[in-house]
Amino acid sequence: MSKSYQAIVIGAGPAGSSAALAMASAGLDVALVERGSFPGEKNMFGGVLHRMPALEEYFPDFWDRAPLERHIIKKGVTFMTGDSSFNTTIEAGSFDKPPYNGYTIFRPRFDKWLADEAVKAGATLITRATVEELVKTDGRITGVTIQGRSGQISAPIVIAADGVLSFTAKKAGLRQPTFDPGQVAVGVKALIDMPREMIDERFGLVRDQGFANEFVGCTDGVRGGGFLYTNYDSISVGLVFHLASLRTSGKTPYDLLNAFLEQPQMAKMVCGGRLQEYSAHLIPEGGFDMIPELVGDGIMVAGDAAAFCNATGLNLEGINLASQSGVIAGKAAVAAHAARDFSKRGLSVYKKMLDESYVIKDLKLFRKAPHMLHNNRIYREYPEMMCDFMENIYKIEGAPKNNVSRVFLQSATKKVGLGKLLADGFSAWRSL
Repeated sequence: MSKSYQAIVIGAGPAGSSAALAMASAGLDVALVERGSFPGEKNMFGGVLHRMPALEEYFPDFWDRAPLERHIIKKGVTFMTGDSSFNTTIEAGSFDKPPYNGYTIFRPRFDKWLADEAVKAGATLITRATVEELVKTDGRITGVTIQGRSGQISAPIVIAADGVLSFTAKKAGLRQPTFDPGQVAVGVKALIDMPREMIDERFGLVRDQGFANEFVGCTDGVRGGGFLYTNYDSISVGLVFHLASLRTSGKTPYDLLNAFLEQPQMAKMVCGGRLQEYSAHLIPEGGFDMIPELVGDGIMVAGDAAAFCNATGLNLEGINLASQSGVIAGKAAVAAHAARDFSKRGLSVYKKMLDESYVIKDLKLFRKAPHMLHNNRIYREYPEMMCDFMENIYKIEGAPKNNVSRVFLQSATKKVGLGKLLADGFSAWRSL
């Protein structure tokens, strides 16, 4: 197999397919290379799809035509211990009015749809194709070889959108050979079939309304948290762990996930459902400080491969950043073809456009947030403090009660310590 294109995109996830869509829509001949048998086959998602300005530019009716599940009207946070929990939930009226704040999605369905749209625009999708080597001419990347196939695919521009491990960026010398485990997380998810009527009744939903809930204190002291999202007729339940903390703990992700599902409150939420599948996925959580070199001679890096994931502890944003970076990379490739300059200097417009976008601006704004999430007290002491505080607020013992401030100080002193509480509060304020 030997063929030439004007650009090659490696990885048909949101970043790669968005890049291919942008280039194909501008008339470039693009190859979209995917190692799975179809786009989305190997992808896991445990979150909410937020506004997608990059794709709305190409599809004004994006929210009507994309394969979405429920729109999120309720968002909750649960502080959890072994047998207690304290929930906070916001149900905003504005979340139930278009344009909606976010949706749940199935990645296999969504990724395949987006790649198909890129193909409709003119891109060539090549599946079951694992990139083996980068081809270089006079020091500039000019193509790739596919594992197990003779010949090569040539193009003056390669866009690496092959995930957090990005062997493409590694082979191009744009990122370090190994990762700092403190900058990477692993997510595990259980997809549980559940009748739509049961989901509506259990979570207080009607029509296409959805619920998204995050959990703190559910990881047995390992840095990380949990999530639950409602789909039409299933729920996604899972955990995300900091890789370094998980490795040190000696615990296995699936043992922790099973313990999470057996926690009393969670057991009630999943009761009556049927486990359909397990999945796992690596997530870049280092934020701005994890971003590699984004541009080289003949190559750009986008999406998770560029560490474009915003994990602030308040929200987890990834797909919207990936898609935005993909479209920007595609536009930079179009500009490079117009100028006939595929050098690092010619492709540097990509980095310039990124710096002006919300992708880099938000990652810079929350640059310190990943460091805050390395505080081990967040994952055990603070959930215990919140549950203890609320338990004492509502406990009736036939004796004079303390005021709320004193009850809080007693719980904080017992579970955390006032000095640590003040220090952690200041750290959180600086980070967020």
